[in-house]
Amino acid sequence: MKTFALLFLAAFLLVTCWPLALFAQLLLPLLWLVTLPFQLAAIVVGAVFAFIKALLFLPARLLGQR
Repeated sequence: MKTFALLFLAAFLLVTCWPLALFAQLLLPLLWLVTLPFQLAAIVVGAVFAFIKALLFLPARLLGQR
């Protein structure tokens, strides 16, 4: 449903203001490339926190408490 909404908005923008729609089509991949390092950093930070959580809860899991 989200994809349909985005497609509908892009088509509506193309009909109403085509220069802005073309600019958005060109700008979106560049914006994605700029934000890619931040997305990777967020994944790494989440993985580190999950690892620390697993280490902290390891004794309780070994003793059988859940």
